[in-house]
Amino acid sequence: MSLIEVEHVSKAFRLINRTPNQGPAILSLLKRQYEWKKAVDDISFSIGSGELVGYIGANGAGKSTTIKMLAGILVPTEGLIRVQGKVPWKNRRENARKIGVVFGQRTQLYWNLPMEETFDLFRMIYKIDKRQYRKNFEFYIELLEMSSFLKTPVRQLSLGQRMRAEIVVALLHDPEIVYLDEPTIGLDVAVKAKIREFIRQVNQEKNTTFILTTHDMKDIDYICDRIITIDQGKLIFDGTLKQFKNRFTNGHQLVVKVGQPDISVSDPRLVLLQDQGLQKSFLFRKEEISIVEALALISKQTEIIDIEIKEPEIEDAVKQLYQHKSSDPLLVEINP
Repeated sequence: MSLIEVEHVSKAFRLINRTPNQGPAILSLLKRQYEWKKAVDDISFSIGSGELVGYIGANGAGKSTTIKMLAGILVPTEGLIRVQGKVPWKNRRENARKIGVVFGQRTQLYWNLPMEETFDLFRMIYKIDKRQYRKNFEFYIELLEMSSFLKTPVRQLSLGQRMRAEIVVALLHDPEIVYLDEPTIGLDVAVKAKIREFIRQVNQEKNTTFILTTHDMKDIDYICDRIITIDQGKLIFDGTLKQFKNRFTNGHQLVVKVGQPDISVSDPRLVLLQDQGLQKSFLFRKEEISIVEALALISKQTEIIDIEIKEPEIEDAVKQLYQHKSSDPLLVEINP
């Protein structure tokens, strides 16, 4: 059985209709008109134990609404959600003990307490066994290099230090599932790299399931093995990171340094992107032509001195996805 099951889930919010020409303002106060706006529209997916899933989409696509329904904070308007076999909003307390949540722009830390005391307070809230707490505490503090600021009040922490503390708080009670909503927002490159590496290591050592929403595609590229994409409340892609890149990019790049500049490769499977004399860049798709074949075509004309193969960039794949979406609004690539 899947750890998370989402079946035909929708979430609609009732909004005040503020259309113009409704007559005098006093009448609109006395007789308000409402409309329903679907933030999530008939989505279905399942997630297994130990998966690293990137849940991506533009602002307002429905990402945070989905996470809040999975966490039991919001109730679906339609459909069914099961987390570890139970409905989250009906079993909020039990669900809370088995999940961890990090919202990048909201803190769950206690502002005036030193970080170490904040952790101990969460130990009491979650009733974590002292021995297990100490084991987790030491493991996470070492991995995230936090010992130098354990005694510092939360209000004095830098953004990067505070975000590391937020992630540790979400993990202290050994949750099976962790929802990360923009966990690296506003952080410098070094701290982002540290958090990405930390998430991968926790996943490998504890088999923790992570569901990540972010606008930083490098987070997705480094952390996630699977991508679910939502747009205007509807799922438009669900597959592996490799499938996502292959589906929405033009292919891999082959960069070669050659012995002489004047060569011409006429095979349509190998497209010249950039010619810098003795260095040339070609575009190719692995499903159409192998690297060995591509190199053989080039070596027939000149000596190959050096090669580099560049993987498709996830940022390019995301751009291509939305270009496809704008030209074909019915695009759906679920489990390709």
